[in-house]
Amino acid sequence: MLYIVGFGPGGYETMTVEAVRALEDSDLIVGYTTYVDLIRPWFPEKEFLATAMKQEKERCLLAIQKEEDGRKVALVCSGDSGIYGMASLVYELAARDEALMKRIRVIPGVTAAASGGALLGAPLSHDFLTVSLSDLLTPLEVIKKRIRCAAQSDTVICIYNPSSRKRGDYLRMACEIALEYLSPDTVCGYVKNIGREGEEAAVLTLEELRDTQVDMFTTVFIGNSHTRNIHGKMVTPRGYRLEEEAAAAQERT
Repeated sequence: MLYIVGFGPGGYETMTVEAVRALEDSDLIVGYTTYVDLIRPWFPEKEFLATAMKQEKERCLLAIQKEEDGRKVALVCSGDSGIYGMASLVYELAARDEALMKRIRVIPGVTAAASGGALLGAPLSHDFLTVSLSDLLTPLEVIKKRIRCAAQSDTVICIYNPSSRKRGDYLRMACEIALEYLSPDTVCGYVKNIGREGEEAAVLTLEELRDTQVDMFTTVFIGNSHTRNIHGKMVTPRGYRLEEEAAAAQERT
């Protein structure tokens, strides 16, 4: 059995019961070094194998090889295993073996859009789009197009991987594209180290976000024209008509 486990934002209490059971059922846990270090204290009796960043294919092949050797293997991903996770790559690599495909189980987890949104308030109550600013696997021009289309359609944007040492100005680039269609006062937010030590959340304007320095452990939220800052919470109303009726009623009083 090969489990592909999304273990959530980083705390044991935010893991699903299904994820805990899959990890308990496994005798070998494989993952990116940082993720292995996060979950090792929760399952001290397990065997762990870790690989470094940018070794995603090698990590998946290692997990497949160990499963084919007769081990019960869990390949772990932060957040959700199918959202910017390893699930799709494992299936691609296993496509040659129908029997192996049947032994793969994808275990969902709480993705950063959900866990980060909860810390900020309720920014994703209406339509939203997730975009990763990492151009390791996606051409930069495609990323820019997706940001532009989202901003033009007035859709809330949740940004994964907003910055790194080599991409220090990518969030600024995304904000400048958004500013072509959105007001500088558009309500935005970011969350760092969700569910981990050093957790930090902030609500600010799009103009302020443009000049904010973040890292790869940050998730960024760009609101739409209806998103509001309600006493420090980022809130996108689910019903625009209700919001408009409330505003009209307030004007009449």
